[in-house]
Amino acid sequence: MCRADGDDNAMKITEVETILVRLPSDGGAPPDECPGPRWAVFDVLLVRIATDDGLVGWGEAFGHSIAPATKVTIDSLLTPMVVGADAGDIAGLSHRLNRALHMFGRNGTFAYALSGLDLALWDIAGKAAGMPVHRLLGGAARTEVDAYASLLVYGLPHVVAAKAAAAVAEGYRHVKLHEVTAPAVLAARDAVGPDVELMLDPNCAWSTEEALRLVGPLAPADLRWIEDAIWPPEDHESMRRLRRAGLRVAAGENTGTLFDFARLFERDAVDVAQPDVTKVGGITEWRKVAALAEAHGVFVSPHSACFGPGFLATVHLLAAQPAPSVLERMHLGLGATLYPGLTDAVDGRIPVPTDAGLGPAPDPDVIARYRLA
Repeated sequence: MCRADGDDNAMKITEVETILVRLPSDGGAPPDECPGPRWAVFDVLLVRIATDDGLVGWGEAFGHSIAPATKVTIDSLLTPMVVGADAGDIAGLSHRLNRALHMFGRNGTFAYALSGLDLALWDIAGKAAGMPVHRLLGGAARTEVDAYASLLVYGLPHVVAAKAAAAVAEGYRHVKLHEVTAPAVLAARDAVGPDVELMLDPNCAWSTEEALRLVGPLAPADLRWIEDAIWPPEDHESMRRLRRAGLRVAAGENTGTLFDFARLFERDAVDVAQPDVTKVGGITEWRKVAALAEAHGVFVSPHSACFGPGFLATVHLLAAQPAPSVLERMHLGLGATLYPGLTDAVDGRIPVPTDAGLGPAPDPDVIARYRLA
């Protein structure tokens, strides 16, 4: 049903390959005393699409521990449906696949799989046009984007303070914490001073009551936003209560579709929308969410917990946005990188790729060395 319908001039998809790469990581170098996870490895799920014109595109589906399940979804479900389809019909493919497979769920592995496919097709579109993706999106308002250091979980206030201060020393002017206690957050604020934007993501750790009780203790931290504060993440009414209590609320990495974002905005539940291009349906759906957010006066700062083509795609999207935003960059060191020079922040800024498509192909030597499947 998704195959090309007789257009002999169409650029046909001939192959879809998923590649799971496990990169070594320092896990943000947490001390042994820290209770948080170590992140000794970082899984990246690449999606490679080839066409009969000889072009190859690279995408990324949301990875981490769910990557094997997403890989199976692409290999067994999506690939048979798209081989032979027109690689240039990105929006049409997205629509037809969503319609055909909605019974498998509108979030989770299917949405992640579709995101990886979409990104690879945009990479091909840029290469076919001979221009970077941000040009296809309407131009580049900037050649670099501001990044924030997204710290890992450390738990101990003195460690949190040291890590936040280290990020500022590297040139970051925006730092996000993943802590769940007020002392850890206040220690970070003391360490970075009043001029650095500080954000907090407790990863849905609190009930609504627990979050409301922390409004006062967290006030001295002057948080730019607090994201995914409560469980469950789709409790929009409680998000609105947090806003009314004085917190600036952010959410979106767990929001599945454009229509879920619409409900989030209509309920006046957030100040900041955080669609993730590797989860929400790729560039195609991300742009719809951003337009909807703009219409509701909601700031967009995307979730970006990746280092592959999804990271590059997020940079392109922010480069093409008229209003400046800030890009999430996980504050950890990788033992190998798929894109040398393109995923590291220098003085808190990330360069916008200038190669056709999303950027150069990921380093084949790194793929060969760290490929799992």
